[in-house]
Amino acid sequence: MKELGYYNGTFGPLETMTVPMNDRVCYFGDGVYDATYSRNYKIFTLDEHVDRFYNSAGLLGIRLAKTKGELKAILNEMVSKMDAGEMFVYWQATRGTGVRNHVFPDAEIRPNLWIVLRPVEVQPLDKKVKLITMEDTRFLHCNIKTLNLLPSVMASEKAKQAGADETIFHRGDRVTECAHSNCHMIKDEVFITAPTDHYILPGIARAHLIKACKALNIPVDETVYTVAELMAADEVLISSAGSFGLAAESVDGKPVGGKAPELLAKLHGYLWNEFLEETK
Repeated sequence: MKELGYYNGTFGPLETMTVPMNDRVCYFGDGVYDATYSRNYKIFTLDEHVDRFYNSAGLLGIRLAKTKGELKAILNEMVSKMDAGEMFVYWQATRGTGVRNHVFPDAEIRPNLWIVLRPVEVQPLDKKVKLITMEDTRFLHCNIKTLNLLPSVMASEKAKQAGADETIFHRGDRVTECAHSNCHMIKDEVFITAPTDHYILPGIARAHLIKACKALNIPVDETVYTVAELMAADEVLISSAGSFGLAAESVDGKPVGGKAPELLAKLHGYLWNEFLEETK
């Protein structure tokens, strides 16, 4: 099967799947999600993504019905049903189904589990991206991977209209992250990334970039940095589940980066080999 959906134990082609109108996701975006990629029918960094998924659910008071082991088994089983091994693996849980009400539904209401699989390849690391900047107007719980993504949707559309690939958020002068990526920079052979506070999502790819730096003896500084400092960086990178560390060629139409190609190549080589090794 080329694309596949799942809802509370029922699965089938995406175009045939339906969900109840009273699923709280329809009214409030009341839920959490996570996603990663698979290769050779092996889901990359599955344990880390599932751990973050359960952490997000806990922070919103969503009591997931499945154990971590049960969820991993379902995801692996769904992946095995696909025609190709390289795919985007997405899952989400909503608080449950009930008549529209802002307060939580009764305790006996069970969360709803969704899974979506579709063929997508991880982006090649030699791809250069164009970025724009935008004031970060999201709520103050960006560390939770919630389904409430309208600000990121608007920012992504703004990037598309500007002929760019992604939008960098900033709160005043402080760079936080991107619409659907973490943001980093390299300056004077130091890898610099924002601290994992409530302004950013603790990205799995971000964690692996830090791991790569430590393996390669590249100093890491988890600190606040500004838009001006970003523009003066030797390299500007974004990272997400499907783009482990893409370098930028421009921000707001101005050239950036390109000043630490050897260090960047080392990072890319480590990250790509890690992906291939874990999914061989």
